[in-house]
Amino acid sequence: MPEINISDSGGRDAFVATQSVGTTLKVRWIDGQKRQVNSARLLKAPVANDIEALRIQFGELNDVGKALIESDPEVDLESTGRFLSDTSRVYIDSDRKVVHKVQFFEVVRNPDGSVRERRPRKIMETNLDGEQPLRWSGVYIKREQAIRKFVFVSKVQLNHTNGLTYDFLYRMAQELEAKDSLMLLGAGPKSNQPLIVRRGGSPYRGFLEGRTQGDKYALILHFSDLELKAPAAVPTETDA
Repeated sequence: MPEINISDSGGRDAFVATQSVGTTLKVRWIDGQKRQVNSARLLKAPVANDIEALRIQFGELNDVGKALIESDPEVDLESTGRFLSDTSRVYIDSDRKVVHKVQFFEVVRNPDGSVRERRPRKIMETNLDGEQPLRWSGVYIKREQAIRKFVFVSKVQLNHTNGLTYDFLYRMAQELEAKDSLMLLGAGPKSNQPLIVRRGGSPYRGFLEGRTQGDKYALILHFSDLELKAPAAVPTETDA
């Protein structure tokens, strides 16, 4: 994760370190004989033997089912069940041929699922470690309200790099904990632009959470790309 340039409520800013928040729990899977179990990737079927290819060859699914019973056309004796190691993702077209030049599009949908806009995808640069700091927006959302209104997809923890940034982040955590709230955090001069964590990544809203325990602190930046909204009221027979 990159460093983050962030400012506090007093307008002071500093570069601080970030790290992914993960669990320390270690799990080992063993079989009935107490032997270590390892994951493996197997080839299910070559493209010429998958369900779409079989439908082209035999027609309706009922006919495909009969063919599976009679002759096992989904099995390639040379390839099916082969162990895989290093793999690369490829894209195929409607004719099931490998595509070498791919253009990505963003599809914006209305609440009912219909397409509102389709546009070429823009590769956006990260904006967390630039000269413009992530400013203290002053927009607070109570914890219990935030967890019911937004879907959080990931988070990072902000860490100090020296004594000065320790004091800087500790005061932030204290202020947020005292308000029992998350603070909305965004990019740009007004802190109202989406956060881009990695080049080409998805835009997120940021929510900063602070906790303290004695002289220890935890300052966590939560990322969300989905807001939960109540559906529109469905008219009843009485309303009609």
